[in-house]
Amino acid sequence: MNKFVYFYRKTIELFRQLSERNKVLILSVLVSVTAAIAAIVLKSAVHFTQQTLENAFPDSQFNYLYLAFPIIGIILTVLFVKLFIKDDLSHGVSKILYAMSSTGGRLKSHHTYSSIVASTLTVGFGGSVGLEAPITLTGSAMGSQLGKFFNLSERSVILLVACGATAAVSAIFNAPIAGVIFAIEVLMLDFTTASLLPLLISATVAASMSFLILGRTIMFSTPVMPTFEMQNLPLYILLGFVTGLYSLYYIRVAGKIEKFFSRIKHTFVKILLGGVALSVLIFFFPSFFGEGYNTIAALMHDNISELFSNSPLFYFRYNRWLLIAFLFMLLIFKTFATALTTGAGGIGGVFAPALFLGAIAGSLLAILLNTLFGWELSVLNFTLAGMAGVMGSIMQAPLTAVFLIAEISGGYQLFVPIIITVVPAYLLFHRFEKYSVYTKSLAASGDLITHDKDKRAMRQLNVKTLIEKDFLTLKPEDKLRDLVNTIANSTRNIFPIVDEDEHFFGIVIMDDVRKIIFEPQKYDTVMVKNLAFMPTVSIHPEESIFEVAEKFKSNDLYNMVVLDENNKYYGFISRANLFSAYRHAVEAISED
Repeated sequence: MNKFVYFYRKTIELFRQLSERNKVLILSVLVSVTAAIAAIVLKSAVHFTQQTLENAFPDSQFNYLYLAFPIIGIILTVLFVKLFIKDDLSHGVSKILYAMSSTGGRLKSHHTYSSIVASTLTVGFGGSVGLEAPITLTGSAMGSQLGKFFNLSERSVILLVACGATAAVSAIFNAPIAGVIFAIEVLMLDFTTASLLPLLISATVAASMSFLILGRTIMFSTPVMPTFEMQNLPLYILLGFVTGLYSLYYIRVAGKIEKFFSRIKHTFVKILLGGVALSVLIFFFPSFFGEGYNTIAALMHDNISELFSNSPLFYFRYNRWLLIAFLFMLLIFKTFATALTTGAGGIGGVFAPALFLGAIAGSLLAILLNTLFGWELSVLNFTLAGMAGVMGSIMQAPLTAVFLIAEISGGYQLFVPIIITVVPAYLLFHRFEKYSVYTKSLAASGDLITHDKDKRAMRQLNVKTLIEKDFLTLKPEDKLRDLVNTIANSTRNIFPIVDEDEHFFGIVIMDDVRKIIFEPQKYDTVMVKNLAFMPTVSIHPEESIFEVAEKFKSNDLYNMVVLDENNKYYGFISRANLFSAYRHAVEAISED
């Protein structure tokens, strides 16, 4: 035991002597291993939970148990979060983005395990959400904790957070390229040589571990795809517009449902409303149970009848038009199922629902066109392209969608039609929605990180830390003699007038009183407050740096006073100090 402790301490000591770049490279391996293990554990835990539930009851009863399982899962999730975590676990990717933009990549330690437990309870019992966001948050939290443990710089911590997310996506889908692009495109990490190498290491190690433990076909095996025909390319453009329109429907409807639930203050009412509505939907559409990858696999293998398994709408499968109507209902109500799950208190992401919806949209269009015109379009090809269309637009990550679908389909035979589908879907969605499902709420609150280093640097600054308090103050009852004495002891040319309660009465500027201070006969007759004026522009201590910078830009001032709504005096912010702090912030986030 003593030898082990000695070895551990010696290793840590040697590690701390390395350059920070080498530390990041080594830690990227450790992050990828832990993130891959987390992904494997979570997938296995959900599969075990669902198998246990299915095997515990006869098939004849299981359909009716759909009414109970989702509610039980949400109740267990809410209890776990309320009693043990006592923190908000929803919107995992948004939390990563917020940490990268506002807290220097610092994520709470409980995120290394809390999302795994909570999402297992939610999805394992049938919640209609995905596991990718919880796994991604878990991997990022592991990177954040390692960065903090070794006291790395903010830039390095953020890079390790991105490495954790990259490893998680790579391990889930066995798609290392998509994992790297996800970090650059969705997490909006700067694409530089220094950041690319750790991401590549994380993606490769995680995908290799996933392949060794779970095998090549992690999500589903893809049958041999028929070669697409060039004359069908206009139909993929049509599919792009269809998936783009549907993505708009999804983000608008899901947003309204979540907003509705956010207004409900009583937790039990949320669970009751959301859980019951979700259970009813799953009762009629059993494919909403869990992530939905079984449904995608059924569509890809042309086993559409599996979508009706345990559903009261089973007889829809015997009529082609009823089948189309059923698929359309899946498309409409899946949005409700996902939003109800999260609104009621369940934990999960939209990654899997986006793939599910894209698969339904693509197969529905292919079946509809085949039925109307007697064509023989490949349902498989349209299913894969539809997945990329919805995912690329909802997440506003077209490259991630293209490479992910190409990787999980086992090749790049559909590379061209997938791109042709994703481009119009993304452009249409972006025309009406500037932000993705991950960034919309962050953009509204001003906490969104961007590729723009100027904005990132400005976001690192805080008004309260820039306040200068070395201005000598005067009291309202002071006379000109007091002002002269204060000027003699000051290095500033601005003198605020403040009472004992720090209430602000104005400022005196040296240039304005230069003549009168050489008139000694007035020293005891002129009141300082009569020489002062109230500035027309001031800074609130809670203002953003962007607003402060805009005020300096719009006004020819070198210093501005900081006052709150009660006219309480805090100090001054100078133009020089602001831009000096900005320059240091840019240097901190820039690569060496």
